[in-house]
Amino acid sequence: MRSVATSPSSEALQRRLTLARRNCFMCAAAFVAGGAVQPVLYGTVSMPIMGVQLAGGAIFFLLGMLLGAGRISLNVVSVMTGTVSIGALTVTVLLTGGIQSPAFAVFYSLPLIITVFTPGRRLPMVLAIVLSLGGLLLVSVLSQATPVQLASYAFTYVFTALVAAYGAQTYRRLIQAEQLSQEARLEVLKQLSESEHRRELAERNRAEIERLVLIGQLASGVAHEVNNPLAFVKSNLRYLEEEFGQHPEMPNRDEFHEVLGETQQGVQRIQQIVTDLRQFSRQDPLREECSVAEALEEAERLASVRLHSLGEVVSEVSPGLPRVCMGQRHLVQVLLNLLVNAADAVESVQPKRPARIVIRASRSTAGVRLEVEDNGPGLSPQVMARLFEPFFSTKPPGQGTGLGLALCREYITRSGGTLVAENVPEGGARFTLELAAVAS
Repeated sequence: MRSVATSPSSEALQRRLTLARRNCFMCAAAFVAGGAVQPVLYGTVSMPIMGVQLAGGAIFFLLGMLLGAGRISLNVVSVMTGTVSIGALTVTVLLTGGIQSPAFAVFYSLPLIITVFTPGRRLPMVLAIVLSLGGLLLVSVLSQATPVQLASYAFTYVFTALVAAYGAQTYRRLIQAEQLSQEARLEVLKQLSESEHRRELAERNRAEIERLVLIGQLASGVAHEVNNPLAFVKSNLRYLEEEFGQHPEMPNRDEFHEVLGETQQGVQRIQQIVTDLRQFSRQDPLREECSVAEALEEAERLASVRLHSLGEVVSEVSPGLPRVCMGQRHLVQVLLNLLVNAADAVESVQPKRPARIVIRASRSTAGVRLEVEDNGPGLSPQVMARLFEPFFSTKPPGQGTGLGLALCREYITRSGGTLVAENVPEGGARFTLELAAVAS
């Protein structure tokens, strides 16, 4: 399910800007049209009135252009709209007969008009009310209106202004309610999307667990079934090797020796796969404990030929590390696997550069943190996503079972620890083990 990615506030602002720009152009057209219908309204053409109308139209057109170009803010346009409109109306009324002008009644409707053209904005409405009242009183005084007329004009205007203010306030509340409703809807959609994502993730995890359980069951059965014929094959190969040694005059001796060696290597590989499968399918928790320093020393010794032929190996082990909740045999196997993988990684990097593998061991909150870091090519997102999957391997066919890292994580997890992988910013990959310390 896709959620709305655009910002509702930015969309609303863009809509208000577009509306305000269109209103400016409409006001400009209204001013020009007002000048054109002078003969109908006043019975004659007055150049001063025409000048006021054209000036007002030009100002509104300029405001629309500046607003569209982003050279002026919406607040300034709103204030200018009321000021220009009321100023132009006041001058027009004075030029056309004061309180007797046909345009005098527009004073009463001007707050409503300003509210319509600047919706949802309080400052333009208040300014329009104050300026309109000032213009109305100015025209009335200059036209020598009686006190009764002034009171009547003021009362009518105040009533109209209150209606305009109430309408503007109601409109603002409706807009705010709509915005809150939109935000609530977007929040619900977001939560629904997150819930759907969590459901899909849980479904994938459940399917993965079922797959791993099935793999474990199959692995146990396959390992048992393969072991018996494998023992016969190994026995027959030993017999052939012994017979081969007793007949030095055999023709094609070198070819036979090569075929026999390849067959023995294949059998050894099958045996290793079976061993890995049996280890992977075991469910018994590992309750042993060991010394991290001793396990590191043994793993480095076993991998020394492979490591030191490639480049620099740095070991940073803090003194006095506590014993951890994991058997030494399994910890050595995990470290050896990580070291060999690191060696393979630095060997495959292109272009070639001096290899560097760093082994760190230090105290952590839970116990001991172990790190194996290399300066190889690192891990791609695709590889990172499947790194600990059983039977997943980046090595060419025939060079890996795809069970090494899966077994490593399995051993660590059963011991109550964690194993994670990440890329190093400087280049390369880092595997981090967190192992629980033995309770003293």
